Amino acid sequence: MADSGAPSATPMPAGTPPAAAAPARALVTLPPRVRRGEPFEVRLLVAHPMETGHRADAQGQRVPRDILRRIECRFEGEQVFAADLHPAIAANPYVAFPLVVQGDGTLVVSWTGDRGFAHSVSVAVKPQ
Repeated sequence: MADSGAPSATPMPAGTPPAAAAPARALVTLPPRVRRGEPFEVRLLVAHPMETGHRADAQGQRVPRDILRRIECRFEGEQVFAADLHPAIAANPYVAFPLVVQGDGTLVVSWTGDRGFAHSVSVAVKPQ
């Protein structure tokens, strides 16, 4: 499991604007053993509020839209997975996908979103 190294997110009171939230925390989880040429599951989780822009805060003000827009995964520079996200995705999106590798390399997972959000995590993959 790879961790972005950011401090763990502390739950924020309802209505707290996204800008006041803790820094992103992203996890990329691989199985304990990966075998060359055999599929394995990559699991991604990022702490993000995924505000749709349709909710009001405690003062009745509209909470600005703030969603993750895209997830991209690259293994040794080659795109192996990508997803475009939309406002209907829940907070703290979880995504899993299968991957097959033939040799050692680095998996880089990047998230981009509204309001300038960008975050990446790199994980070494060493199949047996």
